[in-house]
Amino acid sequence: MLSKSKFKLTAALLAVTLTLGACSTSSSTNSDGNGSTSSSEKVSFTIGYASGDPAAKKAIADSIKKFTDANPSIEIKDMSENTSNSYLDWLKTKDAVGEFPDLVEMRDTEVFADAGKIVELPSDLIELFDSPPEVDGKVWNAPIANNVPQGMIYSKKAYADAGITDLPKTYDEFISIQEKLKSSGITPIVVGGKDIFHMGFWVNKFLIDEVYAEDPDWNSKKTEQAVSFADDNVVQAMTDYKELFQNYVDKGWLSTPDNQTASFLITGKAAQLYSGTWMFSQIEEADPSFEYGFYAIPDREGHVNVIGLPSPAGWTLSAEAAKDPEKTEAIKKFIRFFFEPEQYSQYLASVNGIPSTKAEVTYETGEAMQTALDLMSDPNVTKSLAINNWWGENLIPPQFRNWFYKKLQEMVLNDADVKTYMEQVDAEYDNQVKANSM
Repeated sequence: MLSKSKFKLTAALLAVTLTLGACSTSSSTNSDGNGSTSSSEKVSFTIGYASGDPAAKKAIADSIKKFTDANPSIEIKDMSENTSNSYLDWLKTKDAVGEFPDLVEMRDTEVFADAGKIVELPSDLIELFDSPPEVDGKVWNAPIANNVPQGMIYSKKAYADAGITDLPKTYDEFISIQEKLKSSGITPIVVGGKDIFHMGFWVNKFLIDEVYAEDPDWNSKKTEQAVSFADDNVVQAMTDYKELFQNYVDKGWLSTPDNQTASFLITGKAAQLYSGTWMFSQIEEADPSFEYGFYAIPDREGHVNVIGLPSPAGWTLSAEAAKDPEKTEAIKKFIRFFFEPEQYSQYLASVNGIPSTKAEVTYETGEAMQTALDLMSDPNVTKSLAINNWWGENLIPPQFRNWFYKKLQEMVLNDADVKTYMEQVDAEYDNQVKANSM
């Protein structure tokens, strides 16, 4: 069983890559015309958030229950996403049928800001955070947590059985480990390809290594057609992706949902899972005795590059809700409650998250999470974002991500020429840029 150690997530430790924000006001404060409702009648608002990660969904649901128990005059109607479609598509559908949430976990901020569906974060909430990301000079989101690194979650038993004693220092050494696992009779890697968002973990691993680590502004250059998906570096990234899937990923990856990947690891159906720190709690809840480790896969030169930059995402008020003063105050009260250190630490512990607030937050963390935190505080580790998490001039067309991931699934299944597929991807990107500019 993994040992636990008390860990304080403070600004000092994470200062190299993270900014942390201000102590929130107690949710138990009575109405003062500033942060809570004044009406004796019950105030109700809807809340929408992604449910791809069961631990995060449960943690948010628990936060809602604790808040409403403490504030009986406020009712929160939980509208968490519950389809296999992408979260963006789910939100667009909700908007189309007049059910856009009053308070929403926003990920595609610019898409909905440009459409006039959301409003800026109230100024008295911005003070909870230290320099949150801005879009067009405006803060739209209360960041639920800072972005965490993704990496290889591996079974220590599977590694030992295959005679693997050292973690890889280069990508070639990583491939050698896959060969050893394969030779030992275990499937090296499980992938939850039934859920399209899961595909992004590996796609962005290779894109960051070959593209974004060297050029964070690549997306804007692509939009201006100064670079191409058919360029050598992108073709190399997607060739590595294709070869990994064909040689080392469980053959049933396209029908495996994300929420079954932890089971594959624990039961020995696969030796490894590439994902983020949110999976740690799922693994430990399923089998507290399961021994696993975590590391970032290096590139060919031995450099380590991970997701870890902040991005404009988090709790966001809808434009419609903002028209109702009482509803707005109830939402603000919930946001303040959510980020109170005692409550927020429980949320972060559930998802192995990194805090976004100024307040010092303390929770127990295990060996794997400590490795992730070390990556975040290491100045030699390059921090980046996924292809769809950049903003401003680096924002990609909103429908491109899912199209791209599905196209790569097709490329793997058809054993198709990577260069040819990347030419098709490049043309589609240009078409979407043109369509969105009309």
